[in-house]
Amino acid sequence: MKTLLTGGTGFLGFYLLKHLKGEVITLGRSNRNTISCDLEKQIPDLPEVDLVIHNAGLAHRVPKNQKEEQSFFQTNLIGTKNLLSAMDKMITKPKSFVFISTVAVYGLEKGEMINENMKPSPNTAYGKSKLEAEYLLQNWASVNNMNLVILRLPLVAGANNPPGNLGAMIKAIRKGYYRRIGEAKARKSMVLAEDVAQLIPTLRPYSGTYNLTDGQNPSVKELEEYLGDIYGRKIKRISQRLLRMATWIGNRVPGFPINSHRLAKLGDSLTFDDTKAKNEIGWRPKPVIGNLEISQINK
Repeated sequence: MKTLLTGGTGFLGFYLLKHLKGEVITLGRSNRNTISCDLEKQIPDLPEVDLVIHNAGLAHRVPKNQKEEQSFFQTNLIGTKNLLSAMDKMITKPKSFVFISTVAVYGLEKGEMINENMKPSPNTAYGKSKLEAEYLLQNWASVNNMNLVILRLPLVAGANNPPGNLGAMIKAIRKGYYRRIGEAKARKSMVLAEDVAQLIPTLRPYSGTYNLTDGQNPSVKELEEYLGDIYGRKIKRISQRLLRMATWIGNRVPGFPINSHRLAKLGDSLTFDDTKAKNEIGWRPKPVIGNLEISQINK
């Protein structure tokens, strides 16, 4: 089997390359890829493949201006459009396509056990650009009779330098400057990168849109204490007095790391339902808590 993989040098790409069998052709900006190409600006010539996994994308960044917002659309939407234009040129088109999307397409900051029947209403450039890419792919797949699986992922966990909030939490706990904010009882969906990577090669016969989670949706406190145990760090809590002071400053100083809105968000649960994936595509995840590759985490 021949597979085309975009985003192979990224966080999830590291795990995908471990689990993909047969010939894997990687496509990306760096010369480490089989095909060196900037999908934001170029339409490459592609070899015939059986499966395309579109994992490349821009995430884990808060845009500060309109130009930075536009960069999400350039990478996530135009990049997808150019990939499809490249596939249009192929004499024999791929039979299967897996797109790595995000739960940010729902546009929610709180809620519990949200499933795929929820109408997407993204409120960030990241979520909007990913949803528009989903629509683009669905139209192309319908016209070209291609199997398309869209995976909407929450926070993706792993030991290989995870990006975003989890990576920042691991670093802060490891170095001993992490502080718990509030009770940390809010539950958040997350999923192991290893589990996602194991699932994807099995998806060739399927079509559909699926949420993936670890099925446990741990609380922030549970995750903090698990990581604290790994690094031998006791999790300390920021004092209420200091928290009130920081919030007061954040409400008045743009860009400050904490304000009333962010504090409220930290206290809200946001979880997603992966029942559809379990019933239809054989999704059998492991809990994040207890299953990070501890031996690989830099102690």
